[in-house]
Amino acid sequence: MKPTVVIGGGIVGLFTAYFLHKEGTEVIVVDKGDMKVNCSTGNAGMIVPSHIIPLASPGMISKGISWMLSSKSPFYIQPRLDKRLIDWCLLFYRNSNAKHVQKSIPYLKGISLFSKQLYLDFVKAHGNDNIRLQDKGLLMLYKTAEGEREEAEFCHVAQESGLEAEILTIGDIEKLEPNQRVDARGGIYFPEDAHLSPKDLYIQLKQYLFDQGVILKPGVSIEGFEKGVDNVNAVITNEGKIDCDQVMVCAGSWSDQIAKMLGFRLPMMGGKGYSFELPNTPPLMQASILTEARVSQSPYGNKVRFGGTMEISNKSEEINLNRVRGIYESIKAYYPDFKADFPQESQIWKGMRPCSPDGLPYIGKAPKWKNVAFGAGHSMMGLSLAPATGKILADLSKGKEGIVPLKGFAVDRYA
Repeated sequence: MKPTVVIGGGIVGLFTAYFLHKEGTEVIVVDKGDMKVNCSTGNAGMIVPSHIIPLASPGMISKGISWMLSSKSPFYIQPRLDKRLIDWCLLFYRNSNAKHVQKSIPYLKGISLFSKQLYLDFVKAHGNDNIRLQDKGLLMLYKTAEGEREEAEFCHVAQESGLEAEILTIGDIEKLEPNQRVDARGGIYFPEDAHLSPKDLYIQLKQYLFDQGVILKPGVSIEGFEKGVDNVNAVITNEGKIDCDQVMVCAGSWSDQIAKMLGFRLPMMGGKGYSFELPNTPPLMQASILTEARVSQSPYGNKVRFGGTMEISNKSEEINLNRVRGIYESIKAYYPDFKADFPQESQIWKGMRPCSPDGLPYIGKAPKWKNVAFGAGHSMMGLSLAPATGKILADLSKGKEGIVPLKGFAVDRYA
């Protein structure tokens, strides 16, 4: 029996390999990077069933225009003559409407709750000492009247969709953060959310797969495919040909290039984000999103990770310190007594998050090919949705229908 090849060794690819292995499938994971530092290790580690509103939504257009004027803003599109970028921006604009949001909510809610349960199952099976999953909710803090109005509307939408959500006063917030003075007007609390240590999860999962005999091949780039009439028979790499039974493409922001090799269109742009860890002093206790700044903070004992920004850019290796400074300045704005020094450049993580133009991932069978499936385009929710995506792809490989509706994630929706 030929192996299944998983293209992409990020957290989505590793969870796909994990569930394929559980089905008794021989798996080879290939990745063009080193499988050490990537979007899976430097993110906020949030598991967020509350995130039912896609990135492409009405407010993003109006906010995005004003944000474009500031080098420290949460959202930025690097202007350039690039057909891929122009096409992506046009699709993003067309999807940024209320109808799209309403259609997207059931899909995002279904897969997010499924993924959260799979995380709880994973912890039960493998322990929690390393990854430190903290099932204690997420707090959305706001400072302004406009922020209060927007978050109250979001709270109502979440409740109408069947999610737990509650509006908190500053007094309620102080009970969740007894060690810190919080400068906020109020907040929304989502008790079903959680967070964990993304780097430790990645290390543990990679080691588990290695111990189970899953072949992990870093530094391998895809050069093409050996194709039959409607099947891919082999993956052609810089290290030679790999005969395969099936192919699972979980290549993050590079997945559109793989799709092009397979003869169809998969609009995708890389959205660069930044994060850094600081000593947690005085200790923050509650994972939170600082809504006006679009900055996340996730505490892990004596360390806390701050992250944010969405920079649609083709300069993946550069660090824009002004954007990092925007994250840093938000810390004092919300936590005036938090002791924070601006991080050294060597302490700053950067990564290209794979963004579809409608804010929904691509999950499912690829057009034209019977034995190829994709799990990509998760934007800022790659870690949150990784177990569900992996389980869905493993089930599809065996011809099983899962419990999560997939129509909204169709891989061929722009093909």
